[in-house]
Amino acid sequence: MKSNLLPAVIQRMNTRNLDLGLLVTLEALLAEGNVTRAARRLNLSQPALSARLARLRDELGDPLLIPAQRGMVLTQRAAELRQPLHEALEGVRRVVAAGAPFDPATMEATLVIAASDYGQFALLSRFSIALRTEAPKVRIAWRALDVLGLAAQLERGEIDLALASPDFAPAAMRQRELFREDYVVIARQGHPAVHGRVSLEVFCALEHVVVSPQGGGFSGPTDAALEAIGRRRTVALSTSGFLIVPEMVCRSDMIALVPRRVANGWSDRLQVLDPPLTIHGFAIAAVWHDRATYHPAQRWLRERLAMLAAEV
Repeated sequence: MKSNLLPAVIQRMNTRNLDLGLLVTLEALLAEGNVTRAARRLNLSQPALSARLARLRDELGDPLLIPAQRGMVLTQRAAELRQPLHEALEGVRRVVAAGAPFDPATMEATLVIAASDYGQFALLSRFSIALRTEAPKVRIAWRALDVLGLAAQLERGEIDLALASPDFAPAAMRQRELFREDYVVIARQGHPAVHGRVSLEVFCALEHVVVSPQGGGFSGPTDAALEAIGRRRTVALSTSGFLIVPEMVCRSDMIALVPRRVANGWSDRLQVLDPPLTIHGFAIAAVWHDRATYHPAQRWLRERLAMLAAEV
């Protein structure tokens, strides 16, 4: 980032009544393009933010946001200011964060993390327990992962961090791969057709439980892999989450493909077997909005999460 970005932005304004807080307000308004969402992002009431917007309009001599058919749109000058202002304020945040003392033991914060039930089980449960010792004043809220709405939730500040496959992470967000996962076949102990291994013929003949995160799906990557070799399987049950699958398999003669971390801990009730064909695994990444990149608490929390993922 060039060091003259912030002065350049300031020089375009009447600086008599200008302060950094007003610039942060302008950044939020230009990023959100909406007074209500910007107020929520800044933890301000809508009347308070409207008053700041009026000041900004006076300082800039520009309306910044104007009514449109659907909500509000940025004026030309506002659109021109958006990126250089954001980059300039990120530079300020980096300078402040670099010199600010930081102690996880006394940090007070609320962290909202979105993840599937798999992500919550595989990593967030361990992460949350670790923080009770290392950062006891941090409160954590888990939310269900909404892949389609993830970008908007991060932009609005509704969630701080998400665990998602890099393939489905919004392109505009920052991300860091945490770990890779592979699939295993699970069948109940004492299954009449599965004895320590599962052949392709048995795999296709038995009934399966599948996971459809959006609900209602009866096919997935496994079916594509089978189709490529001219085979099909029988899917008897579709569920939206992974964690119920081992229980359903334990109680029936159905089998399932699940991430290895889900199968861990069920060895007394389940057979955990290699698939009879190649099923590609997946990666899990931490995903966050750019504005949280240099925040000292957020950065420490992401680093701690990555360390725990590596240990697991």
